[in-house]
Amino acid sequence: MLKVIIPTIMLLPTALLSPPKLMWTNTTMHSILTATISLQWLLPTYYPHKNLNQWIGVDQTSSSLLTLSCWLLPLMIMASQNHLQHEPLTRKRLFITTLITIQPLIMLAFSATELTLFYISFEATLIPTLILITRWGNQPERLSAGIYLLFYTLISSLPLLIAILHLHTQIGTLQLTTLKLTPLMPTNTWTNLLLNLALLAAFLVKAPLYGLHLWLPKAHVEAPIAGSMLLAALLLKLGGYGIMRITLLTGPLPNHLHYPFLTLALWGAVMTSSICLRQTDLKSLIAYSSVSHMGLVIAASTIQTHWSMSGAMILMISHGLTSSMLFCLANTNYERTHSRILLLTRGLQPLLPLMATWWLLANLTNMALPPTTNLMAELTIMTALFNWSAPTLILTGTTVFLTASYTLSMLLTTQRGTLPTHITLIQNSNTREHLLMALHITPMLLLILKPELISTAL
Repeated sequence: MLKVIIPTIMLLPTALLSPPKLMWTNTTMHSILTATISLQWLLPTYYPHKNLNQWIGVDQTSSSLLTLSCWLLPLMIMASQNHLQHEPLTRKRLFITTLITIQPLIMLAFSATELTLFYISFEATLIPTLILITRWGNQPERLSAGIYLLFYTLISSLPLLIAILHLHTQIGTLQLTTLKLTPLMPTNTWTNLLLNLALLAAFLVKAPLYGLHLWLPKAHVEAPIAGSMLLAALLLKLGGYGIMRITLLTGPLPNHLHYPFLTLALWGAVMTSSICLRQTDLKSLIAYSSVSHMGLVIAASTIQTHWSMSGAMILMISHGLTSSMLFCLANTNYERTHSRILLLTRGLQPLLPLMATWWLLANLTNMALPPTTNLMAELTIMTALFNWSAPTLILTGTTVFLTASYTLSMLLTTQRGTLPTHITLIQNSNTREHLLMALHITPMLLLILKPELISTAL
C-alpha cells in the first residue's frame, strides 16, 4: 500500500520544484508510473485482505476502485493543460497540488478498515474539490454550486458521524474486520432502523440518490475539466462503495428500508434519463446521465445479493471511465467553440474526424453495447433485480431504452448536421487529447477479456 501512497505524496515536491518547462511532463510521467504500480492490486489472491494493518487494507471490493483512482490522476493532469495555459506559473502549481492532495485522501477512504478513518478521509475529499470548483470553475455561478455541494454533503454526513459514535459505544470497536464477526443487531427496533438510515444517508447523497441529486449537475457544470472527471469518476463511487460496505456490515436490511430507496433509485434512473433527452447543455446532459447510472448501482447494492454486488462494482468502474471520457470530449469541444450548448456546437465530424471516432466509442460504451463491461454490468444488475422482484424489469428496461436514445441524440447532435455559421476557424485536435482518450477507452476494452478482476465484490 505504501509503495503507491508514498510516490503519490512525493508528487507534491515534483509539482512544486520542477522547472516551468518540465512541470507538466514530470508530474504526468510520475503519476503514470504510480498508476502502473497500482495495477498489482488487481491480481487475484486467496486471502480476504492484502497489505492489512490496523488502519488500512486492500480487499476485493476496494482493489478495483483504488486502481481506478490511481489511473485517473495522470489523466486529470493531462486534461487540464490547455485549460490552464494562460494562468501564471504559481496558479498552475497550485492547481496540480490541489489535484494531488485529493489522491491520498481518496485512497485512504477506499482502503480504510476503521470507520473513523474512513469518515475523516470521506469528508476531507470535499475541501480540495470545493477549492477546484470555486477557484478554477468557468462561470460566476460556481460559488453557488460550491455552496450546494458543501451543504448537501455536510448535512447528510452529520447523521453518519453520530451513527459511527453510537456503534462504538454499543460494540466497542470500529474495525471493519472485527465488526463483520460481531453478531448482527436486531433490525426490528426503532434505534437500529434509525441507525441504518443514518449510516446510509451520507452515501445516498454522495452517490447521489434521485431527490438528493440537485448538487451534482450544478457542481459538474461549473467545475473545470479535472473537477468534473474527479466528481464523476471517483467521488460518486465513494457513495456506492460506502453503501456496499455499510449494508454488508449491518446485515440484511429490513424490507421497509429497501422499498423507498429502490423505488427512488429506479424511478430516478428513468426520470433523469428522460431529462437527458431534452438537455441543451452538453455537460449537464453527461451529469444527469451519471445520476441515472448511479441509480442502478444504489438499487443493486441495497438488495445485497452476490450478483447484484458484482454488477454494481462493474458498473461503477465502467461508468467511472466512460463518464470521465465523455467529460474530456465535451471539454475538447468547449475549448474550441467556447460554448456547451448542443445546437451551437453541432456538425464537428468533418472538421475533427479522428475526434469523432472517440465520440463514437465513448457513446457506444455509455449505451452499453457489446463487448463492453457496461453491458455485463447492466445485464447482471437487471438479472439480480428481476430475480428479487419481476416488475423492476419495466423500470430498468425503460432506463436502458432512454439511455440509448439520449446517447444517440448527443452523438448525432455534436457530430452530424450542418456546421453553424459562426464557426469559421477551429483548432486541430492534438496528440495529447488522443492519448487521453486512448487511456480511457483501452482499460474498458481490455477488462471485458478478464472481468473477474473487477467483478468480485464480496
